[in-house]
Amino acid sequence: MVAVAWRSLLPVIIISTFIVYEEWVSFPSCKLLPNTTFNLDEHVGNDDDSPEDLKVMLVANLLLRGTEAGFFDLYFRYYYMSKFFKKSFQSLNPDMLLVLGDVSAKGSELSRSTWLSVLHQFNHILGPFLDLPLHVILGDRDVGECSGLDANSVNWITSNFPGLDSSGCGAFEISNISFVSLNAVALLCGNNKLLFDVEKVIERESVDLQMEIKGTDEAKNESAMFRELSYGFSWRENAMTSGSGPVLLLHFPLYQSGNSYKREVSTFKSTIDPSGHDPASAESRGFLGTGPYGLSQTVPPNATEYIFHALKPRYGYRNESNDDRIIFSAHTHEFSDHTHLDGTREVTVPAMSWTVRDDPGFIIATFRGNRSTVSVTYCSVARESHILTAYTSALILFLLLVIVSNTLELKGLS
Repeated sequence: MVAVAWRSLLPVIIISTFIVYEEWVSFPSCKLLPNTTFNLDEHVGNDDDSPEDLKVMLVANLLLRGTEAGFFDLYFRYYYMSKFFKKSFQSLNPDMLLVLGDVSAKGSELSRSTWLSVLHQFNHILGPFLDLPLHVILGDRDVGECSGLDANSVNWITSNFPGLDSSGCGAFEISNISFVSLNAVALLCGNNKLLFDVEKVIERESVDLQMEIKGTDEAKNESAMFRELSYGFSWRENAMTSGSGPVLLLHFPLYQSGNSYKREVSTFKSTIDPSGHDPASAESRGFLGTGPYGLSQTVPPNATEYIFHALKPRYGYRNESNDDRIIFSAHTHEFSDHTHLDGTREVTVPAMSWTVRDDPGFIIATFRGNRSTVSVTYCSVARESHILTAYTSALILFLLLVIVSNTLELKGLS
């Protein structure tokens, strides 16, 4: 009788345990990163967010497959990804979501009907984030490489994401903070209409910045002054101070000089991987290839210099000198925290997909209005291998208990 009662309770115990486990494992683990402008000691013990702060969650490389998604993707990976977004929303309470490209695993090869299935999956996974301000930029997997870059196709894709123009660029302001997103794929192309459209966006934003900083009349006079560069790009001479432009959003990282400073995630993620080795890289997992462009691809040096000169990426309130200069990029699937030679900080957002990382992650950027600084927090979610191990262990345990229960029952009958 005891064995029978135990067997009847066993499914209830297993299910209850999994419900508790799923709730616990779905919460992200976050760590505040140090930088040269944000005083970590001042922040410790003062976790209350100011009403003036803007908390932005940044993700990248969701790599959704649409109708081509298999059973494992639909009922395991996407299921947990949806839970990760939901629990991140509940625990971190962000004010905005930024998606830095590669929503689709191979969007450049998809028909429009299949793209619609990707967008449906995207909306389902975001869940409560759909009620927040949302901005999505394009990645190389979304639109393809230069040789196949089609302006009409890009225009159709951008029409499905809020805030993007027909070239895949966007500009917006929230909480008195300006953001500019650029179609970084087009910046890799030569004589392409999209490249010229992106250049127009950069020039327009540069003029707008000068008008705000120096006054309308003076800026208009300067808008006719250009300096031609040896590699074909041109920009107007301007007197904007370094760090007076918008927060810049790109899919590809900017070109990084060998003399600049780079802090990899392994320098602080000892609680995640004490060895500093990243077993979760796309190459080690062998999924999806590298897409149209290799993971080491960056914006070319000439375009990088062009952007720095024209936009002066930063964070800070208008006309303040104590601001952070910051850029957010993606594509590499890995996190990095890079400081360019002029002091501009570039944070590369890791992939938020089990398809290419065993330990997906995202970034929380908190723009602190009372100090005109930005703090960056790296968040990781549960490893796919750990959850699969938990499921496998539970199944083995369940089978062992059933075997033991049946054995005891048979002994009792004998």
